[in-house]
Amino acid sequence: MTRKLAIFSTVAIAALSVALTSAPSSAADIIGLVTKTNTNPFFVKMKEGAQAKAKRLVRELERHVASVRRAAARLARRPRVYFEEWDEPQICGIQWVSELIGIAGGEDIFRERAAEPLGKNRILADPDEVIRRQPDIILGSWCGKRFVPKAVAARVGWQAIPAVRDGELHEIKSPLILQPGPAALTDGLDAMFKIISRWAARDVAHE
Repeated sequence: MTRKLAIFSTVAIAALSVALTSAPSSAADIIGLVTKTNTNPFFVKMKEGAQAKAKRLVRELERHVASVRRAAARLARRPRVYFEEWDEPQICGIQWVSELIGIAGGEDIFRERAAEPLGKNRILADPDEVIRRQPDIILGSWCGKRFVPKAVAARVGWQAIPAVRDGELHEIKSPLILQPGPAALTDGLDAMFKIISRWAARDVAHE
């Protein structure tokens, strides 16, 4: 709290100095001082600070994604991954999820569907398509509803899927992966990489 007050004080002092050296000369100028416009020195300084903070965050996110990508490139194997966004009807993952699977070292089995922004266009009309594509890992994130691996494993015919056979059904909480924000690029990506790297290590150990 003390640090925040210090930063605000610095911004306020800087803005006040600008205000004192450019006194308002019209009614519009006065309005500008109390609204979020570029004639309001307080707003200008706050906006500059926010932009600088956003740029720092972008650089941090880019470094993190690059770090995970490098680590994933060292994995001995890349698993086939099925990401399920909803269970009834079954909906596969959206584009950023598909891309993060790739960055984390996996291959999205429904990558061709991921570009569809609307969930209704990613509904799997034939659930048996998952069986035919033989995913090694199943990731579930049911939009806030708890993922139930046992229910997935009990689906007709799904016992023939490697992920079900080997117990590779995992939940990634929706706030970590289904919201297009920093969490997806940090906690969500990390959760994916942990699951995928563990699978890769296990598979090599079994050879």
